[in-house]
Amino acid sequence: MASGDDGDDPIIEEIDVYLAKSLAEKLYLLQYPVRPATMTYDDVQHLAAKIKPKQQRVELEIGVNTLSPNYCRSKGEQIALNVDGTGYDEGNTYSTKMMDKQTFSSIQATTNTSRYAAAVFRKGELHITPLTGILQMRPSFSYLDKADGKTREREAANEGGDSSQDEAEEEAKAITVRFARPESEQARQRRIQSYEFLQRKQAEEPWIHLQYHSAKDSRSEHEKQYLYCQSADTSDTTELVKTPKEYLNMLMPPLAEEKVVKPVGPSNVLSMAQLRTLPLVDQVRTLMKNVKVMPFANLMGLLASGTDSTAVLRCIQQVALLVQGNWVVKSDVLYPKNTCSPHSGVPAEVLCRGRDFVMWRFTQERSVMRKEVASIIKLPPDDVKDFLEHVASPRVNRGWEFLLPTDVDFVKKHPDVAHRQNMLWVGIQSKLEKVFNFSKEDFLPKRGPSSESVHVSGEQRLKVAQDRAQENRPSLQKDLDGRRHVKHEPSGDREEPMDTSSSSSYSSTIIPNGSVNGYLGGGASLGQANGMGGALCHAASLQLTDFVTKTFRKHFVVTLNEFKRLFHLHLASMPVGQSIFSSISDHMLMDAMVHCRCRQILVPFPAQTKAAPDEQKVFALWETGEEFDKHRRLLLDLFSSSYKVKRSAVQARLAQELGDVSKADVDRVLHECCSSHAGMWYLKGTIES
Repeated sequence: MASGDDGDDPIIEEIDVYLAKSLAEKLYLLQYPVRPATMTYDDVQHLAAKIKPKQQRVELEIGVNTLSPNYCRSKGEQIALNVDGTGYDEGNTYSTKMMDKQTFSSIQATTNTSRYAAAVFRKGELHITPLTGILQMRPSFSYLDKADGKTREREAANEGGDSSQDEAEEEAKAITVRFARPESEQARQRRIQSYEFLQRKQAEEPWIHLQYHSAKDSRSEHEKQYLYCQSADTSDTTELVKTPKEYLNMLMPPLAEEKVVKPVGPSNVLSMAQLRTLPLVDQVRTLMKNVKVMPFANLMGLLASGTDSTAVLRCIQQVALLVQGNWVVKSDVLYPKNTCSPHSGVPAEVLCRGRDFVMWRFTQERSVMRKEVASIIKLPPDDVKDFLEHVASPRVNRGWEFLLPTDVDFVKKHPDVAHRQNMLWVGIQSKLEKVFNFSKEDFLPKRGPSSESVHVSGEQRLKVAQDRAQENRPSLQKDLDGRRHVKHEPSGDREEPMDTSSSSSYSSTIIPNGSVNGYLGGGASLGQANGMGGALCHAASLQLTDFVTKTFRKHFVVTLNEFKRLFHLHLASMPVGQSIFSSISDHMLMDAMVHCRCRQILVPFPAQTKAAPDEQKVFALWETGEEFDKHRRLLLDLFSSSYKVKRSAVQARLAQELGDVSKADVDRVLHECCSSHAGMWYLKGTIES
């Protein structure tokens, strides 16, 4: 106790502080900044969850209540149609033909969590667990990208077949072998900091699929116990020997000691707050390098409020050129000196000239033809395609059209900038004319001295189309024959899907060979337990048999993964020191289930199923001695040929084997063994998520 004479506040209470490490490397704090705190997602259906631990990226799929009076059904159906099209495919984003779910994707709220922790207070003790990451969950609109991709695919497929064939032939002929120059250290540093490189690195880490448990679930309650320090031994507890001033300095070090690391450029998930720590010219350069074409109003919207538009105009003219009132990033920003094309190895100087020609053509008209551009700049097709995809999109029978409409308002508001940019393009045009040996008149529409507009009737167009179709029929028939030949080739060498289930999976529950949470003893392995004699082995066998019997009497159908989870919770609920089980293997658990008159149901899961191997091992209660066992066996036999069945099929099978079956019996057998989803019945634990 501190003396009252020295002026210090008296000590009212002393609290023991414990450092809990059970969840130290996998505890995340999720924030929902776009959702009011009063509207939680606790009662919302969570469909799927996955994580990339190294990048600390989390994605959640959450169901949308389509029956809510606030839900617009027509809009939901339209979005699903744009994303998935009219066809049905198991890979569709929205299987119900309606936007019935949304995805939340995370960004890091802070890169340094060393000063953050989660704390719980219980019985005069404070238990602290360090946080691994603080993530902000925001809605993801990746389905819009998929819808745009579907639209581009359809438009590209509908574009003239002759031109695409000609381009394919040209691509086959224009084969050039080049060797890239040795990469300098400066170029390597720019490459590893580039947006494309970071995208590839992020894509290399595989997703780990998780299983979501609500806050009220028994598994969640069990995991919360790990927030408390599990060690009851306090012999290694050390007293705090620091002075109050030293202790405060440890908790809150002076700001001068902190090293602020400025970001070198945005990654795929760089927050706008981090981006705005850069100088204004670097902000503009970074945004334009990633977006490539943008109206000036959009650029101002991405910058901090209050930014001077005159300063932004000075910066944008350093890194971009004006095309149809919109700003397009300069070629030398995308292709710096001493770099080369990732496709063909063409030097950056040649790439810049070719891309400048493409941009100049868009200053003259809205659309250009890819073949026409390629015939002049004479670069590999992949590079030409990159140039066009930066600023244009393919249109049916119109070639490649500029991405954005002409920004007339900007030109009217800033005539001096537009005039200066026009003079720049005049200088660029004169250089391009010398390099590629062309003149502006070469691209003007050709008209003869007596040329007049000619009207072509609908009947004439139909006849021309029929003649072309008749000419193309032999080549089309040859292509179809070739496809049939490819279709009937044997597929014996097809690669089997890789089993990604591992001990590091965040969604699997295992019984390890050792202590878990202080409840399991060390000692002999389960294989040795089978050979143990005496009362200990007999008591363990009786306890396990009793647990299996009670579990299957309650659930009737259980996957191996779920059974291990239930068994784990059973062990954790036993008082410390009273567990007589040693480490238990999967084989012993399965033997115990078979011994208790259960059978494994070999459910034919689809090849593309996401279920882990333990989730695909399904066990069911086969015999109880009751008359109703016959109903249950007939139902389970149906799942040996399909992983989902209809109610009508179950009722027909029962009626065929047992005669007249009441609706109550059908309901009982289905609810004992199955779960319903989208009009189909699945064995418990195998329902699609």
